[in-house]
Amino acid sequence: MADEPERSERIRVLIVDDHEMFMEGVVRLLEREPAIEVVGTAATMAESIGRAEALRPAVAVVDFQLPDGLGSDAAVAIRAASAGTAVLILTGSTDELVVVAAVTAGCAGVLTKDKAFTELVEAIGIVAAGEAYVDAHVLAAVRPRLTQRGLAPTLTKREREILQLVARGLTNQAISDELFVSLHTVRNHVQNVLVKLQVHSKLEAVFVARQSGLIDDQR
Repeated sequence: MADEPERSERIRVLIVDDHEMFMEGVVRLLEREPAIEVVGTAATMAESIGRAEALRPAVAVVDFQLPDGLGSDAAVAIRAASAGTAVLILTGSTDELVVVAAVTAGCAGVLTKDKAFTELVEAIGIVAAGEAYVDAHVLAAVRPRLTQRGLAPTLTKREREILQLVARGLTNQAISDELFVSLHTVRNHVQNVLVKLQVHSKLEAVFVARQSGLIDDQR
């Protein structure tokens, strides 16, 4: 097919879930997506680490509840084994402890299992591009648990503006287009925000900024 992405351009995805029927369903649906290639599956945290190291997927879609550990723990181990892999957590719960654990583990996104399959595809594409997937319903479920960082750091007007756009789900390129600045400039501002907020990912930055009142809740 002429308009199907080349194999090398497809997003390499690892699926980690111990519920075989659910995992097989997700794999079959993703295999229909021309931009995605499912390169492997794993049912435990231990298996996921080995698969990530061997397969080097762009994205690991990880269930939060695994037989031998939490998805947040798996995320840390997967990223240690394959530094370029973005981890997207799937969860059946919006409990604040689940979300906070995922965010502080450096996950690129959190998606609840009650969402439509199209949202999973969208989330995979977003985190594969190095962006944060921010689910408004997940954000709304989190109470102030990430605010114990002392006084809110001082962000410039432009940094706040860019962080607000990140919270709306815009990619760096989309922010560049909206603000009429270069992509390089956007990346520099984002990096400065991460340093000032003492966080390791855009997703964590959004959580901290919302809870600290640095940005509002408008999407």
